Amino acid sequence: MPDLQFRVTGVEPTVRGLIPLLQFKLEIGNEPATQPIHTAILQVQIQIEPARRRYSATEKEKLVELYGSPDRWGQTLRNSLWTHAVTTLRGFTGNTTALLPVPCTYDLQVSAAKYFFALEEGDVSLLFLFSGTVFYDAAGRLQAELIPASKEARFRLPIDHWRTLMEQHYPNSAWLALRRDVFDQLYAYKRQHGLLTWEEAVERLLAERSADESTADQPELTGAGP
Repeated sequence: MPDLQFRVTGVEPTVRGLIPLLQFKLEIGNEPATQPIHTAILQVQIQIEPARRRYSATEKEKLVELYGSPDRWGQTLRNSLWTHAVTTLRGFTGNTTALLPVPCTYDLQVSAAKYFFALEEGDVSLLFLFSGTVFYDAAGRLQAELIPASKEARFRLPIDHWRTLMEQHYPNSAWLALRRDVFDQLYAYKRQHGLLTWEEAVERLLAERSADESTADQPELTGAGP
């Protein structure tokens, strides 16, 4: 029966992809090394391990939405799901390599995207959990075996790779999805004020809010009695 071992050895952004895509490089070995593997279908769950790095003051401020105030991080910095990915291994004997394509979202309502966006430098500790099915030759017959859920590997993703990928697909911008009724209100505001871009609409709303807050902060002037 095959016993597959996995390592994640590198990662590269896909420069010309239609969607933001990271390609993780896998090394796979089998014991016994002489046993032919016909193919394997790998299913991979990738988790973020936030407790395995340090954070700057700015990063901590941005991560409050995800983990609460830093004084609570001893309880809140828990592994979280980033994504699932699938790849297929070609036939091999002994060891082989493969690419694991991982699509990346820039939707800042998604927890993983919020986490990546908050980081300024360094890397992200990732835990890869492997499962799936391996097809192999045994006594001249094709056999199938499930990959045990205990198979895992760690890798540190440089955050610059994710930032570079997002800048290629969304230059000088951030992607935010709105609930439909909120979008309808913003769209109506944009039309009513004759604004050409969404940036103008948001900037005008922020300026109005800032003006309201400034007015509220001013002390009331009361006239002196005779």
